[in-house]
Amino acid sequence: MLRFSQASDPSPLQDFCVAVNDSKAAVFVNGNFCQDPKMATANDFFFPGLNIPGNTSNKLGSMVTPILTVMEGTLYVGFVTSNPDNRLISKVLCQGDVFVFPIGLIHFQLNVGNTPVVAIAALSSQNPGVISIANVVFGSKPTISVDVLTKAFQVDKNVVNYLEAQFWIDNNGH
Repeated sequence: MLRFSQASDPSPLQDFCVAVNDSKAAVFVNGNFCQDPKMATANDFFFPGLNIPGNTSNKLGSMVTPILTVMEGTLYVGFVTSNPDNRLISKVLCQGDVFVFPIGLIHFQLNVGNTPVVAIAALSSQNPGVISIANVVFGSKPTISVDVLTKAFQVDKNVVNYLEAQFWIDNNGH
């Protein structure tokens, strides 16, 4: 007897869904009323003051992940929506601030303060992994053809060769 099973995270139908109460001012996706994605701002993914006791109820909820909470320091965070808009949504977070990144979108965090940052990240996948875009594109083994990269990034071959020479396993300190 042959048995087969498969497990995976579901693929979203859109980049994110900012929940809304007014169905007339919403886009209906997968059983949820969502704000028009073109109207989304960083504040839709941000919650300040987790370090201050208060009402933590969330009446609307959301369908996005991962979530990042800053415990100490200052982080510049953001993500880029998918094609065709490729819109940057970003915010500077301080102690107690929370930011939610839509699943599957390119996102980043950068310490912009003068002290080390302590942050807690929560992920909803069984195997979230980490993909460093630059290392994947310019550090693949075997390498992606220089012709492909020059065309994709619209740069000279010397630029591609320079970028390929920059990558190593741990580039966090550079």
